[in-house]
Amino acid sequence: MKLTSMRTFGLVNNIGPSWFYALEAEFTKPYFEKLSKFVRDERAKYTVYPPVSQVFSWTQVTPIHEVKVVIVGQDPYHQPNQAHGLCFSVQKGVDIPPSLKNMYKELEQSCPPFRHPGHGYLMGWAEQGVLLLNSVLTVRRNEANSHKDAGWELFTDAVMNWLNFNLSGVVFMLWGSYAHKKGDKINKTRHHVIKGVHPSPLSAHRGFFGCGHFKMCNELLKKQNKPEINWNHLP
Repeated sequence: MKLTSMRTFGLVNNIGPSWFYALEAEFTKPYFEKLSKFVRDERAKYTVYPPVSQVFSWTQVTPIHEVKVVIVGQDPYHQPNQAHGLCFSVQKGVDIPPSLKNMYKELEQSCPPFRHPGHGYLMGWAEQGVLLLNSVLTVRRNEANSHKDAGWELFTDAVMNWLNFNLSGVVFMLWGSYAHKKGDKINKTRHHVIKGVHPSPLSAHRGFFGCGHFKMCNELLKKQNKPEINWNHLP
């Protein structure tokens, strides 16, 4: 293996085994080698989130063949102690971001007996097969979108493509134009695509509240005889 490739594999040391084997071909492609060098150089000069051990936490908790639902985000939170590898989720003890607060409000309205858990740590959803996938997986401290167009989008497109072609009946929940574009190639005869506005305070009142997407998701899973997501399971 070339030295550059060995360094590339260093970026994915913490990726879950099922994901590594499924996506292994990506890791030796030129874009990923370039991405690996970029992230390595960024970490040498700046504080980058999430920590190395948590960039791929979404692969560690949700095996690739067990994905039932996909929620797409843009890039990680860029303040200290927030990002830990799952989109919309923050570590316990950290203030809940506005978009997630609005997601909780919608759940309280549409999926009783959902109750606000008092934190923003969404690992309980991931454990049930909800893939919480950001399009970009790293970010420089205090600089939103600072790792945009460095190559992560190509990798997460490959993730979406693998799910699209190798699984069936996955429910893709796509909120906002960025997520809509990310899901453009999803085969709608093979999977279920739920689109709506983003839960951010700027847009939530334009259709996110009352959308019923969480309930709709469970109805689609139930029709396939798949276990429904217990949205209230947030220990």
